[in-house]
This record gives sequence, structure tokens and C-alpha cells, in this order.
Amino acid sequence: MILRTAPWRNWGRTESVRPVRMERPATVGAVQRAVQAAARAGLRVKAVGSGHSFTGIALAPGVQLDLHNLTLPAGVAGGDAVISVDAETARVTVAGGVTLHRLTRLLAGHGLALTNLGDIDMQTVAGAISTGTHGTGGRFQGIASQVVALTLVVADGTLLRVGDTEHADLLPAARLGLGALGIIVDVTLQCVPTFVLHAVQKTEDLDEVLETYLQRSASGDHFEFFWFPHTTLALTKTNTRLSAAAPGARTSRVPRWIDDELLANGLYRAVCDLGTAIPALVPPLARMAATATGSKEFTDSSARVFATSRTVRFREMEYALPRSRVPDAVRAVRALIDARGWRISFPIEVRCAAADDLWLSTASGRDTGYVSVHRYVREDPEEYFRAVEEIMLEHGGRPHWGKLHYQDADALRDRYPHFDDFRAVRDRLDPERRFANRYLERVLGP
Repeated sequence: MILRTAPWRNWGRTESVRPVRMERPATVGAVQRAVQAAARAGLRVKAVGSGHSFTGIALAPGVQLDLHNLTLPAGVAGGDAVISVDAETARVTVAGGVTLHRLTRLLAGHGLALTNLGDIDMQTVAGAISTGTHGTGGRFQGIASQVVALTLVVADGTLLRVGDTEHADLLPAARLGLGALGIIVDVTLQCVPTFVLHAVQKTEDLDEVLETYLQRSASGDHFEFFWFPHTTLALTKTNTRLSAAAPGARTSRVPRWIDDELLANGLYRAVCDLGTAIPALVPPLARMAATATGSKEFTDSSARVFATSRTVRFREMEYALPRSRVPDAVRAVRALIDARGWRISFPIEVRCAAADDLWLSTASGRDTGYVSVHRYVREDPEEYFRAVEEIMLEHGGRPHWGKLHYQDADALRDRYPHFDDFRAVRDRLDPERRFANRYLERVLGP
């Protein structure tokens, strides 16, 4: 079905585009026809997910494909229209346009779960793996590392199955491909039996958290913390994996609604609005926000603990560092904010991940820590982000592909040992750059 074109904007309101043509294919065959038609018309074509990337990675000035209604290919057996489950291997094939939010619920119905998950679950599966969505956990890898196979519609409109038994040499590139290699129509994920997380959240002294970060990120299952600028406080979150059969009361929906909606979104939106209107209020409001979160402990299903509701719009930049460099990088950002006299209302988020072997993964080849900085949607982030980026680059940082940064292909090549290997695969699968856009030209080269 071809829709009338209308402006498209991402969630963070950093990017917008009016495509020449918008389509919402419901079948793999329709995706193939759309790619072939775009080629005949001399147009580029891109799939768009839920718009949760802050960069222009999904912008489609030519043909924009919305895959939310896409079903699995007819040849995939053993499931419904969007999911197929192999109970023996715990491998699940899912249509590329299914959101993580929907996927985790479908998996739960089969007694399965994703090994790890980010703190936002509204992205599509294809979008999440293509941009390197990762979550936290010093011994756990990002979502793309859970991919064992996927199917691409490549530039000539044909299907290419890449997996551990077919075209396995392409897996390190295709599992995290930035949307540069083709349109992902289905993904096969290695899942695990359902599990619960015992969550402990508390406010601690920032200096003590930085001193223990390396030990806690290495020994705990899923550790992260948020530092509130203008305070000495950090909110730590430690999630421990337990069997789904483990004893422990689940948190009722009313207290979770108070924490996740009333405090995390409603109150925080008011704090950001006040801070934008009257910057002098930011430090006392930050102290109030840091103490209002308080301590809590609960046990719930993994997906409900990993992901939280985020309705306060913001802009974000995130850098992946060698994990040992994280404490010093955070200290440098704290000194920067103090020296510049900025009023920063959003906390800084610090996470971790295990090394992987994906060519363009921010954790490729090294145990990684992540430092994320944010600005409220009504504030200009550039001066703050550029200054923080300088610190991250000095500490060996790699920018998240879906979050704001100012790097180009020449700078990024030195940070990824397999950068040119990926470009060679791109040359092979998309020599005419049918799936390129301005952002990909900047970060990968022409």
C-alpha cells in the first residue's frame, strides 16, 4: 500500500524528512517490489522503525518503508504471522518490524526471553540491532549479538539469508549493519528461558560509586548508575538474574506506576520545564530529584525490569569507552560542567557491556563502559555535547550510531579495526548505494 507523503520526525525531534514516497509493505514480496521500483526510479530506499535514533541513520528522502505490519516469509513455519519459535533450540525468528516491547510479550508466551535488553523497548527489532542497542551487564553483550541469522532484501531486490549456516562470513557485518546493507525483513534470535530480576536501587555517594564501578560492573549481572549534575549523588541500579521459579514477591502495579510514571516522567517533566525557564533552579531541583528517587527493592520479569517508560523528550549522546577509562571520563565531565557553569537538568547514565566480535559494534573487541549525556528537548545540546565528546575521544570512545555525535568516516576508521572490512561488504551488497543517506555517507564514506 502506498501512502501520501507527509513529514516524518524522529522521537527526539532532531531529524525530519518528507519522503518522495512512503510505503507500508505487509509481505516480504512487497518489500522486494518496493526496492526494485525504487531502483527503476533512481531513488534511494530506507526502512524506518520507531524513530528512536537521534541521528539521521533512518532518514529516507526517497522511499521510506514502514515495516510495522510486515509478516514473516511464507516459508517460515511453526509460528504465527510475525514469530516462529523452535522450542528445542530456543531460537526465535521474528519479522523485522516487530517492536521489542511486543516481542518480549510474545516470547513470554513461549517461556522465553531476550538475554539482555535496553532501557527503552519501543524500537523495532531490525532498528535495535542495526544501531547497536545494548542495555547493561558487564558479562552480557548487546542485542545484535543474540542474532544467529537474518534475511536481507538487497539492492537488486533479491533475498539474502545470512546465518551460521549460510553466508556466515557476512554475519559480523550484517548483525549490526547500520541499515547500509539492505532491508532486514526477519531476524533469528538465540533466546533463553524466562527469568526474573531482583532489582536493588539506591542513592549513593558518586565518588564511592566511581571507585567501585569496575568491580561492580564486572561482578554483578546488570549494573548501572545515574549521576545528577550539581550533586554528589548517584542512583545505582543492580539487577540480579534469578530463575523464573525463584521465590519473591512481584511489585504491584500501583507502586511501579508511582515510580515510573508519576516520579520518573510527570515530576521530571516539571523539573525540566522549570529548569529551562529559570536555569538558577537547576541545582536545587537536581538535588530534589536525586533524593526523591530514594531506595527500593523488588523482583519482576526481566523485560519489566530492564525497560522503563520514557515520555519526557530529550536529546542524547552516548560514547562507548574501554571500561577501565569510565571513572576518569565521568570525573572529567563533572569538572567540565563545574568549569563552564552550565545548568544540566538531566542525569548522566553509565552502563557496561561485554566485548563482542561484531565489526561495527561499539563493544567490538573490548569490555566496554557507556557514558550517556542528555539535554531536555527544549534546550540546545550542541555546546555541551561537543565538549563532552572531546573528553570521550580522549578516553578512546566510540559514538553510539543512533545517538548524536560529530564524527565522520575518517575519524571512525581508526576506532574500528574492521571498518574497511565492513565497507567491502557494503561495496559487495550495495554498490550503487541504494540504501545510503546523508548520515551513512558521513560515517561510512561515499
